[in-house]
Amino acid sequence: MYITEFTLLLLITLSISLFIWNKWRYDVVAIITLLSCVILRLIPTEQAFTGFSNPAVITVACIMIISHTITNSGVLQPVVIFLKKFSKNTTIYLGLLVSIAAILSAFMNNVGALALMMPIAIQISRQNDTPLSTTLMPLAFGSVLGGLCTAIGTPPNLLISSFRMVNTGEPFHLLDFTYLGIVIASLSIIFIVFLGWRLIPIRKSDSSPNTLHQLLDYLSEIRVKKDSSLIGSNYNNIEIEFEQNIICIGFIRNNRKRLHITKYDRVHEGDILIIETSSEELKQILQNKYFEIIGDLQPTEIIKSDSVSIVEAVVPLGSRMEKRSFNSMRLRNRFQINILGISREGKYIKDRIQQNKLHAGDVILIQGDSENLIEITNNLGLIPLSQHVTPKATSKKFLPILTFIIAILLTATHIMQIQIALSCAVLALLIMNILTLREMYDAVEWPIIILLGSMIPLGLAIQTTGTSAMIANFMLNMTSNAPPILILGIIIIVTMTLSDVMNNAATTVIMAPISITIADSLNLNPDTFLMAVAIGASCSFLTPISHQNNTLVLGPGGYHFTDYMRLGLPLEILILIITLPLLPIVWPLEIITVASAT
Repeated sequence: MYITEFTLLLLITLSISLFIWNKWRYDVVAIITLLSCVILRLIPTEQAFTGFSNPAVITVACIMIISHTITNSGVLQPVVIFLKKFSKNTTIYLGLLVSIAAILSAFMNNVGALALMMPIAIQISRQNDTPLSTTLMPLAFGSVLGGLCTAIGTPPNLLISSFRMVNTGEPFHLLDFTYLGIVIASLSIIFIVFLGWRLIPIRKSDSSPNTLHQLLDYLSEIRVKKDSSLIGSNYNNIEIEFEQNIICIGFIRNNRKRLHITKYDRVHEGDILIIETSSEELKQILQNKYFEIIGDLQPTEIIKSDSVSIVEAVVPLGSRMEKRSFNSMRLRNRFQINILGISREGKYIKDRIQQNKLHAGDVILIQGDSENLIEITNNLGLIPLSQHVTPKATSKKFLPILTFIIAILLTATHIMQIQIALSCAVLALLIMNILTLREMYDAVEWPIIILLGSMIPLGLAIQTTGTSAMIANFMLNMTSNAPPILILGIIIIVTMTLSDVMNNAATTVIMAPISITIADSLNLNPDTFLMAVAIGASCSFLTPISHQNNTLVLGPGGYHFTDYMRLGLPLEILILIITLPLLPIVWPLEIITVASAT
């Protein structure tokens, strides 16, 4: 009788397990789940890929593109100067920093808002010699909280709006989330600024300027001896000879320094090699009598030149480099860059760094051509931690943000639907030559798009197969005669808990149809229950894997996994306390009907 429902429920459980396991990236798990549903005939074949045409997916992609364009325009550069004025007062500075991030993330992509503000926070913290750990977690949480305030602030809000469209024929409007979201975000930010940041342990991160650059202490200069058997061989063979325990950063020949090593470069007698290795490994190298050590230079003189620089960057979730090593991607041959160091959760990885698979949240130090290094970093999906390049002032600098504001106004006044207005904005940026086609496609985080497009049909299947009704009946039986406010609280807590261990968009897709069914069973307003899911899905603060922004600050802040609970748990409890009394006021539980004239 319930074979279909139990089959889908089992598949959902397996999907959640795979998300938590994190062996495969979330987009791969989503595709596996979708195709399994199609093969088991839980989703009709003709509906398998309808999720990719969903307005929520189109809107998310457009927000990513526009956010990227605004960030690169340099129009927000004055924010740095403004914040520096208040950097000596911790409370005022942190309040401004977190509030600005929240305001930006209400309209921009959450990750984009954090990527814009994080280099500013790092720069000011280093100038003031204050721990990054007290700044970056509040900044990440603030950028997440800002997403509560608008329909475009976060993917869960867009998905909730999409589910409402399917069930009522009318989506949530742009500012429908604002009334409650702005209260939750404001009170949460006040808590973080005045008390919450004090709960975070002070961590000394190895990505601080005084420690990350200590990696340069592992640099040495060695000269190729006359009778060395390596003369004439490829420079990459040196690393192979010593089992990848050294990194050849460059060489000096005829008093000219070369920091770009290509596959065609050969070892010559008398070459001075610039290598990175441990003192133990250096002793072994010198014992082989291929080389002799020479006098030291200052590290900054060794690894930099007029055309070569270094950049710190963090590996985000979904990056091309996540779970891959420097060598496996052949980055030296492809881009002529060197990886000088890796910092993971505030600790160095000193051995075999070229073969070490990178994790989300790792901070890496990369050396390469000054003109192309930032572009290469962006192409690899990395987020720079320093403001290395100041965008050039041009007459078109304000056009991206003006175009975005016009799109928002068209949406807020109900002249255009949000996905149409934002698509027109992207097209306008292309026509005005502010954005190139390559930049447009590079700006889209395709794993997120794959995740959304794959999971939306699953959410619909949960409803159409009766699985949501089965789960809803179970929950109602467990809470028989309980007041609706208690059921709302349970929905928020369950949604928060799932979002803390798996992607919040996937959580929304699972919980939204269940909440609608519960509301229908109780003959209550489904909007109230959908808003409960939206808030719960967007407020995931307990772990570094619960949100991309949490992951991004893991390495730079030197946080431990459990540090997030120190601030995240009281913050989630506070949000629950704020939401439960306010939610039924802003979105009444009773279904409001308008009597027709007779």
